[in-house]
Amino acid sequence: MREVTVLIGELSQRTGVPARLLRYYEEQGLLVPHRDSNGYRTYDDSAPATVTRIRDLLEAGLPTRAIRELLPCATDTGYQHCAHSRKVVADGLSHLESQIEDLTRRRTLLARHRESLLASPVNPEPAIHPELAADA
Repeated sequence: MREVTVLIGELSQRTGVPARLLRYYEEQGLLVPHRDSNGYRTYDDSAPATVTRIRDLLEAGLPTRAIRELLPCATDTGYQHCAHSRKVVADGLSHLESQIEDLTRRRTLLARHRESLLASPVNPEPAIHPELAADA
């Protein structure tokens, strides 16, 4: 039985992902096309699912390097449960947790500045820094 293949334009239409982005996925080693006799990229019938998986993992915050490491562990129903796939996902979660902590810290600092501003009386004349006043 011959495997169904599609060109990049059709894969783009099926997935809603621009052809340019599909070529980027190829450059990153995430999507591997075949080349026909004319040199056109062709993709097998599993490519739409692979593109969807790539998009989901990018949306989850994984970098392309981690996605490239995780894709070989993909199955029809998810991922193979192995030390490697657990590490890739755990590293991604750890990175996100670090970003959340950093954003929370920054939000707290900015909220403190806002509270300080709101506690001050309103000045109808905005303060102008002396260096900026010369430009006005």
